[in-house]
Amino acid sequence: MVVGLGVDIVEIERMRLALQRRPRMIGRLFSEEERLYCEQKARPEVHYALRFAAKEAVVKALGTGFSGMRWRDIEVTRDEKGRPYPILRGGAEARAAELGVTEIHLSLSFTHTTAVASAVVLTPEARPVPADDPESQREELARRFKEARDLV
Repeated sequence: MVVGLGVDIVEIERMRLALQRRPRMIGRLFSEEERLYCEQKARPEVHYALRFAAKEAVVKALGTGFSGMRWRDIEVTRDEKGRPYPILRGGAEARAAELGVTEIHLSLSFTHTTAVASAVVLTPEARPVPADDPESQREELARRFKEARDLV
């Protein structure tokens, strides 16, 4: 089941100025891994803005905002193919466990001026049921029958 969808947009120039004015902000918002990744880029502010937007998108998808969690409870990293994904800790991890979340998908993109991120939070029910599994087919048929019966 899809638990939630979150989207956030950040102006890159605004992020650059904020980081310039408040250098300690980087340590409050981003993990060591995130900082290392961003700082090796030609325009670090773009990648900080993407990670900031991704964290916002994840908390929106979890349905909480940052209530009960810190910015660094969500770390945005990449797999071996470069696909972004969040690592949850602390309050974010607890909220995901409470909802039964097993997957969070992230999409990050940017233009010359803006960074955007979207997050989709899923539970195991979102996975398609294999058609060749007779037990799964029976369970799905029973669920649909119950839904139809409840309508009547």
